This record gives sequence, structure tokens and C-alpha cells, in this order.
Amino acid sequence: MSQTDIFGLHAVTSLLNRNPGRVRRLLVQQGRRDERLQTLLDKAEAHRIKVIELAKAELEQRAEGGRHQGVIAECEPIKALSEKALDVLLDNAGAAPLVLVLDGVTDPHNLGACLRTADAAGVAVVIAPKDKSAPLNATVAKVACGAAEVVPYIQVTNLARTLQSLQQRGIWITGTAGEADASVYETDLTGPCALVMGAEGKGMRRLTRENCDQLINIPMAGEVSSLNVSVATGVCLFEIVRQRQAALG
Repeated sequence: MSQTDIFGLHAVTSLLNRNPGRVRRLLVQQGRRDERLQTLLDKAEAHRIKVIELAKAELEQRAEGGRHQGVIAECEPIKALSEKALDVLLDNAGAAPLVLVLDGVTDPHNLGACLRTADAAGVAVVIAPKDKSAPLNATVAKVACGAAEVVPYIQVTNLARTLQSLQQRGIWITGTAGEADASVYETDLTGPCALVMGAEGKGMRRLTRENCDQLINIPMAGEVSSLNVSVATGVCLFEIVRQRQAALG
């Protein structure tokens, strides 16, 4: 039976708060009973989740080098949503939905950070291609700090076709590229928007770029030519949030 291990106090607490039904059992470090861990154990007891104590060395082996902070949750795997869910999500996303598209983001740490930022920015759905994308695994859940549990994440078979379907809904496709003429700060991003982030180094794939309505860049003042994709995602998403709040007065 497949399962996912979620580790770390914040990630496990978020999981118990938002989706306790996914947790099969908790593995906790023998002899550790600080206040944060006790609060977590109280939540587990309230949901009748079995708790097993393990030696610190066993937890570290289970976490495979990750920072477990004395607790690991054995749980049902996180699953990407079906493509069929996209229309329903967009139908309920309001007049100006904000969509994040990740084209070729293969590092689970980056995916987790992007999901966390997407949650904070109010993104309606995160879309990625089924090929050349990071899986929803324990590392993603840990880095996302609970966002992987609540942000809709859809992996699609044909990203170019999906972008075209977004355009048919009136959603403007905005791609990011270092060589773009327009800056994110001088581009109107207050309407329905799908922000497309490409892989580090390679950027967006050719077909993805060809389906963008416009390209924007993040002005770089120093010697470094680009940002980590999760950092760049945060910069762009919160510029969109800033513009939308300013437009509301």
C-alpha cells in the first residue's frame, strides 16, 4: 500500500488541522515531550490517530536526511487533481482568476515553495505538465508547510492545449522571460491572469512560449542574471496582488 511521509512540526500540524483523514499514524521521537509536540499529540488523540514512539535514529533514517523535528506522519499520498477539475475550479474563482503555470519545474523543493507562495497570493489553481514536473512527494509537502494540502494542483497531458482553453475563458497568458521587453512592474496584471514560470536556466518550452499573450521580465540590478524559480514566482505573484489591491483603491 503506497503512502507518503510528512515530517516536521509545522507540516504535520497543518496536515492535522486541514486534512486529518489522510493520516494513518504518527511516529514520534522517544522521550520528547515539549509543548509544541504535545499540542500536536493532543490533536492526534482528538482524531483517534495511532501514535508510535521510535528512537531518534529510526526517525532520521525514515526522514532520509530531512529535518523531522521529532515527528513523522504516515499518510495517504497527495494526488494531483484530474484535468476535469480545472473547469470547476475556474468557474468558482471569481471574475479575475489568478492561475500559476509551472512549465518544467522538476525540483520538489521549488514546487513546494511555489505552492506555499501560491496559497499566500490567493492562486485559484496551479497547473503543470505531467512530463518533466516534480512529483507531489514528502519533500514538497514539507517545504509547502501545509499548502500542498489545500492549493489545487493539476498535471495536464498537453500544456499548450490547456493554455489555449484558458485563453478561451478570457484569461490572459503572461509568460516570464529574461529577454522580455516589458517589466512585471510596468505591465497591467489586474485582469484574469495565468502566470507562466519556466524551468531554471531553460525557461519556458517553445510551445508554451508561443501560447503566451505577453512576456514579462523581472528587472535585475546586480551581476546575477536570474532568480531561483520559486523566488521569481513570489516576486511576480505579489506584484499581481499589489496591483489588484491598488486597483480596488
